[in-house]
Amino acid sequence: MSNFSLEHKEFLRKKKKEKIIVISFQILILLVFILGWELLARFNLINTFLLSSPSLVVKTLLSLFTDNNLLIHIGITLYETVVSFLIVTIISLLVSTLLWFSRRLARIIDPYLTVLNSLPKVALGPLIIIWVGASTNSIIFMALLISLFLSIINVYHNFKETDINYITLLRSLGASKIQIFMKAVIPSNLSNIINNLKINVSMCYIGL
Repeated sequence: MSNFSLEHKEFLRKKKKEKIIVISFQILILLVFILGWELLARFNLINTFLLSSPSLVVKTLLSLFTDNNLLIHIGITLYETVVSFLIVTIISLLVSTLLWFSRRLARIIDPYLTVLNSLPKVALGPLIIIWVGASTNSIIFMALLISLFLSIINVYHNFKETDINYITLLRSLGASKIQIFMKAVIPSNLSNIINNLKINVSMCYIGL
């Protein structure tokens, strides 16, 4: 038992050391990037009008904060992100569930989902402004376009790839399709759904 305990402590020590090394290099890379960016800007090796510089970014942030505009902009962005994220999550789960229950419907709209997902959404910006108006709604609409179809494709693919052995076992026990979905598909894909939620947040933010 004592030997096992010592080995376990040694394992934890090495794991902690590895974590410290990784974090240290991550911080070092960030510092080198910021320092290099600032030096390139100071020596006029890059166009600060296009690429700015760390000092100018900090100066602008301080200016926004003193004018009480920074928190307002952060609040608006958070609001738009949360709203678009919730809409995308609800719609993607509902549509993916519908597609799982109806394989024929899934085969029918599958090519359309692929085409819609591959559209250059940012290029549709001017049309979105015309359709929805230059407001918060157009920003949220853009976030939906960028993240919704990808989310539906990912969630449905995960549902479809549920272990067939679970489904076969439940069918042999006389389970209905709803019971199979609730007892096998959803539990088997909880981690996939959570991962998809993480992707949704980042994609919605990119859209904003």
